[in-house]
Amino acid sequence: MKVYRPKNLANALEIKATENVIPFAGGTDLMIKYRTTLGVRPNFPYPVLFLNDITQLKQIKIENGNIIIGSANTLTTILKDDRIPDILRTAISNMAAVTIRNIATIGGNICNSSPAGDTLPPLYALDAKVALSSQKTKRIIPIQDFIIGPGQNILADNEILTEIIIPQDKFDVQYYRKVGTRKAMSLSKLSMVGLVNKNNGRISDIRIAFGAVAPTVVRSRQIEEEIISASEQKANSLIHDILSKYAKLIRPIDDQRSTAQYRKEISLKLLTHFLAEQI
Repeated sequence: MKVYRPKNLANALEIKATENVIPFAGGTDLMIKYRTTLGVRPNFPYPVLFLNDITQLKQIKIENGNIIIGSANTLTTILKDDRIPDILRTAISNMAAVTIRNIATIGGNICNSSPAGDTLPPLYALDAKVALSSQKTKRIIPIQDFIIGPGQNILADNEILTEIIIPQDKFDVQYYRKVGTRKAMSLSKLSMVGLVNKNNGRISDIRIAFGAVAPTVVRSRQIEEEIISASEQKANSLIHDILSKYAKLIRPIDDQRSTAQYRKEISLKLLTHFLAEQI
């Protein structure tokens, strides 16, 4: 197996532009994707491009009102950094075992683009963007436009996801729930994120995102705007209507972790509880 170990981003992007390679940071998803017989090393179809030694991909910094996270930062590193939004750290603290979090990277979780990816609902709710870098260009794309389906995204063959960009917004309420077989070491049956800001008791900003209940994370800015624009009295009367609208967006599947019926029922129950507390 051929392996590239670039020491800087420019070198990595040069290799990506000229070679058909598999970017590899933590590799926790890739080791499963390409596994063969137990005890035999994974069968990677192309050379591996190791990103672990690239300092630029491990930076975390504040810039222009955003927190910028290098894509090769491990989940543990992010969890320990109090500059990171609490809702993202809460989600990370509820995913995988500590040993996996010590290896797995946020960029890998995003690029895996699984509907059950634990970092995705908070990133959607936080209006995160991703930086896609090639030798000649750098694209900044909202995360909801980056992921287009289960395991599918718009990363070009000559690009590497280099940064995650999150606005430094503050929220009065940060709500996170994950439903899994066990508290943390399980794959998500479903998860929900709710963020709220209030002004004089009225909702001025609300963001709701669901994971593992549709081909991609469910977030509707249109429904959120309806909640914001409603008066308190009207908003209470709209809860049933809001639930009906989300019920049309939540389209889970049956799989080894759960049934579609259970996922939908619990999602709407979590949403009911969240709305009843906030509206």
